[in-house]
Amino acid sequence: MSTRLATHGRLLNKDRAVRFSFNGKQLKGFEGDTLASALLANDQMLVGRSFKYHRPRGIVAAGPEEPNALVNLGVDGKFEPNQRATTTELFDGLLATSQNHWPSLEFDVGAVNAKLSRFMPAGFYYKMFIHPRPLWKYIYEPFIRQAAGLGQAPKGRDQDTYEHYYAFCDVLIIGGGIAGLQAAKSAARTGAKVLVLEQTAHWGGRAPVDGGTVDGLPVDKVVDELVSELSGMENVTLRLRTMGAGVYDHGYVLGYERLTDHAPKADGPRHRLWRIRAGHIVTATGAIERPLSFAGNDVPGVMLASAVRDYVVNYGVSAGDRTVVVTNNDDAYRTALALKSAGLNVPVILDARVTPVDSALMAEAKAAGIRVMMGHGVAKVLGGKRVTGVAVCAQAGEGAVLEEIACDAVAMSGGWSPVVHLWSHCGGKLLWDNDFAMFRPDVDKAPKGADGAGFVSPAGAANGHFGLTEIMGDAHAMGQAAAEATGFAAKRGKAPQGESVDEAPMAPVWLMPQGAGVTLRSKSWLDYQNDVKVSDVQLAAQEGFESVEHAKRYTTLGMATDQGKLSNINGLAILSDALNQPIPQTGTTTFRPPYTPISMGAIGGEARGEVFQPIRRTPMHDWHDANGADWEPVGQWRRPYAFVRDGETVHDAVMRETKNTRENLGLLDASTLGKIIVKGPDAGKFLDMLYTNMMSTLKPGKCRYGLMCGENGFLIDDGVVARIDEDTFLCHTTTGGAESIHGHMEEWLQTEWWDWDVYVANVTEQYAQVAVVGPKAREALERLGGMDVSRDALGFMEWADGTLGGFDVRVYRISFSGELSYEIAVRAGQGQAFWDALMAVGADLGVMPYGTEALHILRAEKGFIMIGDETDGTVIPQDLGLHWALSKKKEDYLGKRAHTRSHMADPERWQLVGLETTDGSVLPDGAYAVALGRNANGQKNVQGRVTSSYHSPNLGRGIAMGLVLHGPDRMGEVIEFPGTDGTTYLAKIVSPVFHDPQGEKQNV
Repeated sequence: MSTRLATHGRLLNKDRAVRFSFNGKQLKGFEGDTLASALLANDQMLVGRSFKYHRPRGIVAAGPEEPNALVNLGVDGKFEPNQRATTTELFDGLLATSQNHWPSLEFDVGAVNAKLSRFMPAGFYYKMFIHPRPLWKYIYEPFIRQAAGLGQAPKGRDQDTYEHYYAFCDVLIIGGGIAGLQAAKSAARTGAKVLVLEQTAHWGGRAPVDGGTVDGLPVDKVVDELVSELSGMENVTLRLRTMGAGVYDHGYVLGYERLTDHAPKADGPRHRLWRIRAGHIVTATGAIERPLSFAGNDVPGVMLASAVRDYVVNYGVSAGDRTVVVTNNDDAYRTALALKSAGLNVPVILDARVTPVDSALMAEAKAAGIRVMMGHGVAKVLGGKRVTGVAVCAQAGEGAVLEEIACDAVAMSGGWSPVVHLWSHCGGKLLWDNDFAMFRPDVDKAPKGADGAGFVSPAGAANGHFGLTEIMGDAHAMGQAAAEATGFAAKRGKAPQGESVDEAPMAPVWLMPQGAGVTLRSKSWLDYQNDVKVSDVQLAAQEGFESVEHAKRYTTLGMATDQGKLSNINGLAILSDALNQPIPQTGTTTFRPPYTPISMGAIGGEARGEVFQPIRRTPMHDWHDANGADWEPVGQWRRPYAFVRDGETVHDAVMRETKNTRENLGLLDASTLGKIIVKGPDAGKFLDMLYTNMMSTLKPGKCRYGLMCGENGFLIDDGVVARIDEDTFLCHTTTGGAESIHGHMEEWLQTEWWDWDVYVANVTEQYAQVAVVGPKAREALERLGGMDVSRDALGFMEWADGTLGGFDVRVYRISFSGELSYEIAVRAGQGQAFWDALMAVGADLGVMPYGTEALHILRAEKGFIMIGDETDGTVIPQDLGLHWALSKKKEDYLGKRAHTRSHMADPERWQLVGLETTDGSVLPDGAYAVALGRNANGQKNVQGRVTSSYHSPNLGRGIAMGLVLHGPDRMGEVIEFPGTDGTTYLAKIVSPVFHDPQGEKQNV
């Protein structure tokens, strides 16, 4: 039975008991426990069921590599599935339930799958469910969907909050073990800004558990001194419970901090996602112990030797009173000695190594009275839901059982694998170390930055060093080198001298199937969660899945939530043996971030609920809201669709605003329109490439309307460009296009024209902009006073800086309505005050604000196109009759070559026209046009579609624009538009310019 030890538990506060629940059973632990250690202390060996065969599963590890002990935590808005018991810190009131079983953990009907395992080998899904095809929809697919997944999806709204945090440092140390702390100290002493991340709640890693000395001091005291010194340095930041989740290009790293998981009632966010830019990164991520493969190695009570040692030393918990140790290397002897010193029984150490080993640890174990059997292994673990004993066999030979030994726990060690995941995320290469049977970082092939220099270095066990002397020396050197790489001169000094009980290499004997007897027979488990056996990998090789990536997917080896942290190396060995080739030739699977799962809440941060996509508001937003604005989403903005007065419908308001703007004075909040500064000696050349018409010839003080196409020739945006001075332009874009066009500009500058001297900046939110529109617009501005806005002083398509009513302004003489119009930009902080001033001076001029729908009607009356209405991603300028905006002087621009493609120059492309119903009604938006007659098959041919349609109060009838086959050549022809409700509309093809076709009003 597992028990709590009175004399151990260095991480526990035994003066404070903590109560928690597992599967409804009330249990007790101590402050400092993990859920896993508390379950073991309560003799809860069975913690879950495997995914495929529903076999009983117990705790096997003590860290994030744990594949079995996955639980549901909490209820309702605090519910979270698939949480590792080994990394979940115990807190008072914790509620946990086991997963993947029915009706109960102890009795699971899904266990019948184990009896059918011979019929469900690797890849049976692909073979079983392909035929007969009719069964897929009604039997196979529902069955697979029901069986898929692990844990339950949360249903309640998450009650916690999350946040993102941005950090910058010279040197980032990932890992707070003895190597990480030493590397941090060596780097920090140079003056470099250092950030240290440690995923657990404690510093020091394995060193305080395994013991040893550094410069004559016990290693746990050394850890305390290192933490104390680093904490006192202003240039060092230390973060516990923060995992290095992923390393990306250019020194970009994601960190995942658990803030209140261990104290859910505390204030503040639950998780924090760190976005870090580091000059140099040191991965001091340690190593993971490998399991051994033998029959029954998944029975609850079979654990990693290092985990057994962790639970004894850190939490005062024994996995059993009698523990058999089975190993192929020296390190597991530490576990045997730790158990012995705790007063527990170690019946035998089964050491697979046949040749004599000169080991201080082995000698110490023998001196402690522990039986050591060299050249022996486990033939089979006895027991079902918990270990009751082991059958022992000789390592060589046929695997005949020599004796059975009673025990209630098995501690296994197959050697250690450096945690190379973060090193590999950004392209770090690996090499195979045959002496230690492990992949380790190839430091000569470190990930390189843009300058060609490496920006990631491994240190300590993550670099393949396991003795304290090697670890401390390597960490010291890597810390200094990291600081030097970021420009800090290292202060040379002697590396700390470590000493462990046995500084000899802990090289394992690598157990290959042909030399392992029953150690790797078919019922030996590789991937505990996904139930992948040795025989599954062998079958994959036999069926032609020779690539490690193919074998992984065929067998699902390493595809569980632990992502193969325990299973991959053993799986590679089996595959290599089956293919009769060395492990390096087989290679490894791809390591991808995150290192361990991170919460969706942390990824989203504050982007949830109302701020999932933050609503952007203009400086006049509150005024609009108080004055009847009927809001419309436009991009990320909210714009007034109309300003509704008491007793009005929205339609009434739109009609009033449209008519008043033509007759008197209208104000439009145009602040949302994109405003992008393009500056530099090559700015004109750059804009010539972006726009279809010429911009480099534009004179300062002038404006020009421009069209922008993508490289495939389709229209993506339009707007007015103003030239500010010889090197500076201001480009207006559509509301929804500001960010995308800014990104479009940056992409071309960074990837194609990187050597051009041009800079772009999105200043959309720096300015408020008001369109002052209507025949009384000039009079209103003259009342404000301060600058000459007459036709002679400020002509159409010109701009000028000046002062109006005491406000510093930039006035653009442009029009999207066809009326006399000015668009006036002021600093955003003065937007509301300027709006108020305009409303005041226009009070007796009939001033009214108007919204986006009136804007659309006004522009449609003039035949002006709207990106997103007249365009749908397949429209080119020629379709809209905008040939005049396609420069014939320029050699090239984005989209020019695309326009020469046959389907772009096709005369059968639909062309823009105006549409006027014969009865004055309004055509439905998007309605398709069909020919009046029928074709030879009795069908009506589609020959166009409506792009925009409105009722015009100024014209007293419905107006529309549309794309119609040969439209400009068919003026006056009537075509048919079937409605979705069965109504048929007849409309005449007319000019798209319904109002003031000569453009006289906008030029007054």
